[in-house]
Amino acid sequence: IFYRQQKGFPHEKVLISVVVQKMVNSKAAGVMFTIHPVTGDPSKIVIEGNWGLGESVVSGSVTPDRFIVDKETLQIVEQQIAEKTLEYVRDPATGKTIHAEVPPERRRQPCLTPEEIKLLAELAIKIERHYGRPQDIEWAIDRDMLFPNNVFIVQSRAETVWGTTGRVTQRPEAAPVSATPLLKGLPASPGVAYGVARVAFSPEELAKSFKKGDVLVTKMTNPDWVPFMRMASAIVTDDGGMTCHAAIVSRELGIPAIVGTGNATQLMKTGEDYTVDAKTGVVYRGRVDAVLAPAEAPAVSTTAKVMAEAAPVTGTKIYMNLGVPEKISEYKDLPFDGIGLMRIEFIMASWIGEHPLYLLEMGQEEKFIEKLAEGVAMVAREIYPRPVVVRLSDFKTNEYRELKGGDKYEPHEDNPMLGWRGVSRYISPQYRDAFKLELRAIKKVRDGMGLKNVWVMLPFVRATWEVEEVLKIMEEEGLRRGRDFKVWAMAEVPSIIFMADEFCKYFDGFSIGSNDLTQLILGTDRDSQILPDIDPRYFDERDPAVQRAIEHLIRVAHKHGVTVSICGQGPSVYPEFTEFLVRCGIDSISVNPDVVVQTRRLVASVERKIMLERLAQLRQDDRFRPEWS
Repeated sequence: IFYRQQKGFPHEKVLISVVVQKMVNSKAAGVMFTIHPVTGDPSKIVIEGNWGLGESVVSGSVTPDRFIVDKETLQIVEQQIAEKTLEYVRDPATGKTIHAEVPPERRRQPCLTPEEIKLLAELAIKIERHYGRPQDIEWAIDRDMLFPNNVFIVQSRAETVWGTTGRVTQRPEAAPVSATPLLKGLPASPGVAYGVARVAFSPEELAKSFKKGDVLVTKMTNPDWVPFMRMASAIVTDDGGMTCHAAIVSRELGIPAIVGTGNATQLMKTGEDYTVDAKTGVVYRGRVDAVLAPAEAPAVSTTAKVMAEAAPVTGTKIYMNLGVPEKISEYKDLPFDGIGLMRIEFIMASWIGEHPLYLLEMGQEEKFIEKLAEGVAMVAREIYPRPVVVRLSDFKTNEYRELKGGDKYEPHEDNPMLGWRGVSRYISPQYRDAFKLELRAIKKVRDGMGLKNVWVMLPFVRATWEVEEVLKIMEEEGLRRGRDFKVWAMAEVPSIIFMADEFCKYFDGFSIGSNDLTQLILGTDRDSQILPDIDPRYFDERDPAVQRAIEHLIRVAHKHGVTVSICGQGPSVYPEFTEFLVRCGIDSISVNPDVVVQTRRLVASVERKIMLERLAQLRQDDRFRPEWS
């Protein structure tokens, strides 16, 4: 109904039919594009599939097998066989669709034979010729019939990105990659790049030598590295996992990054050139054209408007994470409902660069207020009236110490992750005046610039008594909770989960910081790869203990009329985790820019599935009686 209203279709002229047909009992199924969906190459057909029904591929619940076929020769020019652990199949006993574990012997087997791939490609070409434009096609291979009669096309529609933009161009065929990898790590931010390496262990080492387009190689980054990270063509680190600083910032900046290599600073040499393939986590010596050639793709801003139009409507809001204000011009047309996490640490490190207490001592506090207000306003103005949830500063002592003048004000802590950060810093006598500068910047944006779509979020909240103190400070600075000014809390310390009913009295919303929440529930250092290398389950947002905590928070918050969002890494990486959140009734999901469209489509798929399940249950309980029955 909403779609018809949006598109201006008269309701009385829309006829709905009920189609009854035999379901394809798929042994394998998936999707295929008659144009390369990433590069726009019209000479290629891209086929993705998984064992069982195609819903697992369409919903994004699995990583599918991928086959790229040349249209002229019908030869398979590239294939990637995934570890397929899950399939949706028909239960012969009940006739219902079940989620089954794929037996170990089939997990690494291609889900399609070469003959099936060739036939699918031939059908794709015929369908594209019939419709006269690139197609997005769903297919299925029936397990009860013999080839070729078991190959079915179940849906075809116009491809909605390249076919709509008209940016279809011929691209050269990519040569096989024959180069020998120099090292491997975790692919933390996708993409490929080529450049000259600069190995450094501190930002000061790069001040004179680092050039735009260089490959930044270091042990690990912190906010002081951001100015150089923005100039880099790629980033490679010795340490870190998928939630470390280098990984998060690289995804924010759209820069290819590989983390946790162990020895990049030893194997890579300053002045030598390298190809960084952050899609697979591999670094090569020299220029590898076979890796670089297929990487050319339109920037987010090129196709964002088209994707926004094609993206489905969802009941669950899809927010976006952002840290670098200038990037909003590239992302503003993506289909997101607001900024669910705006980090101000980037502004403090790159735009200001000086410790706020140092600026206060020098009588330059207006510099801090002006710069912070400018950065926040840049984002809020660009997407108005969509909300911008600004997380107030969450530097740790070791990170604050790196700012100019920071040595004087920051103590040494053996474990800064659990130390003087977040709200405990705001209310402390030694930092309170600096915190007020942040509040004055927010008030300037809201009152001075009229950008009332700016809300705030308090990080690393531990106890209700400290919340009472920080809200009092905010009110003294003219920031009081109300209909037009929401105050959220990061739910990352387990005390918020245990005392959710009490914390609900102080906040309008919670945003789950799944990275910190996971490490504090499971007792695993999120910045260390030691335990995850032993077994990745040591740090996994999908752990039953973490999921039980999240489910409890959502249930209690909703009981008290408080909304719940999530801004951690989990939904950007694990489709099944996103499905879990939607089923729990989460109000919004905030993800990195590169997965906004993908997440909205996944959420829409899950919401449709839930509605169908509830409808089926009503019919089964004999509570649903349509007028025509």
